[in-house]
Amino acid sequence: MQEITPLEAAALLQAKPADTILLDVREPMELELASVQGALHIPMNEIPARLAEIDKSKTIICLCHSGGRSAQVAAFLEQRGYPSVINLLGGIHGWSLDVDDRIPTY
Repeated sequence: MQEITPLEAAALLQAKPADTILLDVREPMELELASVQGALHIPMNEIPARLAEIDKSKTIICLCHSGGRSAQVAAFLEQRGYPSVINLLGGIHGWSLDVDDRIPTY
């Protein structure tokens, strides 16, 4: 599985916004605490039922709180034939520290 740092992910999202999806797999209550604008939010446990919402033709960057759940979702998507899936190292916590300190840590 590919992995990417928050700074690398931010650069990719800026360079290729039409070709990249930031997939936030955290729970709704976590999303209320901190979120990245423009991310697609599908909680981890809903991914299997909502695969049709995730465009296989795009690069998918999976995001959770610290990188564990998103790694599981990335592996799941790869097993389902998604060709370009990347796990975000450090999750939203790392994003807040390295990319956008306006996003609160929790």
